[in-house]
Amino acid sequence: MSPPRQRFRRRPDQAVTAVQLRLDTDGLVYRKWGDLQRARAGDWLVDNDGDVYTVAADSFAATYREVSPGRFVKSAPVWAVQAGSAGSVVTREGRTHHAAGDWLVSNQPDGGDAYAISAERFAQLYEPDDPGLSAV
Repeated sequence: MSPPRQRFRRRPDQAVTAVQLRLDTDGLVYRKWGDLQRARAGDWLVDNDGDVYTVAADSFAATYREVSPGRFVKSAPVWAVQAGSAGSVVTREGRTHHAAGDWLVSNQPDGGDAYAISAERFAQLYEPDDPGLSAV
């Protein structure tokens, strides 16, 4: 049996720079996280302190809020569990490969809208979230 997902919140000082792909395009295909990733018109191109990737439009709208022009913070909680072994997770953009000890993170309590992130980066970006407290 897998350990339960824990609730976390992105640290408030960890803003990203993002621009929406408001282009007439058939999409964008790129290689990242050990596999092909896909973005569609309306998705967001995110620069997370030099780590550049895309986020599906509806996921971005549901989880980020703008703090200044072009700068956003992830304001929605996430649910995460450390991977016990190497593997991969299907994301909205493609597939992400991970190592044992990396974090499997989801925007939904049931594990939906998932991605993987290294343990070191997860510790920099996220902190435990107490659901009994109001969001700032």
